[in-house]
Amino acid sequence: MIRVLLAEDQAMMRGALAVLLDLEDDLEVVAQVADGAEIVPTALKMRPDVALLDIELPHVSGLDAAAELAEALPECRVVIVTTFGRPGYLKRAMAGGVRGFLVKDQPVEGLADSIRKVAAGGTVIDPELAGSALRSAGSPLTARERDVLAAAEGGSTVADIARRLLLSESTVRNYLSAAIGKTGTRNKTEAALVARDQGWL
Repeated sequence: MIRVLLAEDQAMMRGALAVLLDLEDDLEVVAQVADGAEIVPTALKMRPDVALLDIELPHVSGLDAAAELAEALPECRVVIVTTFGRPGYLKRAMAGGVRGFLVKDQPVEGLADSIRKVAAGGTVIDPELAGSALRSAGSPLTARERDVLAAAEGGSTVADIARRLLLSESTVRNYLSAAIGKTGTRNKTEAALVARDQGWL
């Protein structure tokens, strides 16, 4: 039996996926979470074989949780299942040790087969997205520029970002200026939107 943890913030989608996966003879959904911050603690408690993670989750993204899970519970293989099939997300996921990356519009039978392949040690990536990722350039942002832009989403001021990241305001301005230049935008809000759309955040 393959034990599965399911992380999805939309209750209806999470419940439907759990029901459909539980219909498979060899799959058992042992845990469901709606918040990214719950993924690692729940996985450490339930010891799933495979974790199915959405990207857009409250508090901790599926991509960040996947990297944490790879450190905390390396025997648990991660599959990202998302609406956001962006090359930048795929690259970040693979760098974080993810073994599968699928978009949500595929049939559930394909998802069950992918879980089996990943549980057996394989890697499963949506082929169209893999092609796009190979053709696209990587993120031009440094890790710190990415942190500052992520903190800027939602309209945070330079002072807010500086307090949150424990940086000086002048350092934050320097990182924002560099990120704005690299994204070819006019301000931090536009830069964050472009970076998010490209899958760099």
